[in-house]
Amino acid sequence: MRKRIETPCFRAINHGNSVNSKRPVNLDLTTIKLPLPGVISILHRISGFSLFLVIPILLWMFQQSMISLETFNELKDLLDNLFVKWVIWVILAGVIYHLIAGIKHLFMDAGIGETLESARNGSLIVLFVSGILVFFAGVWLW
Repeated sequence: MRKRIETPCFRAINHGNSVNSKRPVNLDLTTIKLPLPGVISILHRISGFSLFLVIPILLWMFQQSMISLETFNELKDLLDNLFVKWVIWVILAGVIYHLIAGIKHLFMDAGIGETLESARNGSLIVLFVSGILVFFAGVWLW
């Protein structure tokens, strides 16, 4: 039988005696104000998950374009629809944002932009560059 080791942290968690019991606990997620780098990071995760969800649509479109000339022309006619163009633009916006925010995260992994001020500036750059590229993607699409 293994002997149970009780460290001070283990005892504090198990017995309800926290180190700082006067610390406020906020469980209402709607009242938490994240800093801009936190919002950018969460949006990066949401965009990545959203892109994962649209992979079947993109694969179906790719398949339709490769089956025959007739299905390619049907897909081309479908892509002329205004709503479908809007959906494609939203997908492109997700790809662009995820790419730019991912590059920011790569810089942070290399140790660049880890201070609070540089993280805030990097987040503003991500928003600015993504906004410009999403705008040009819309111009290119329409």
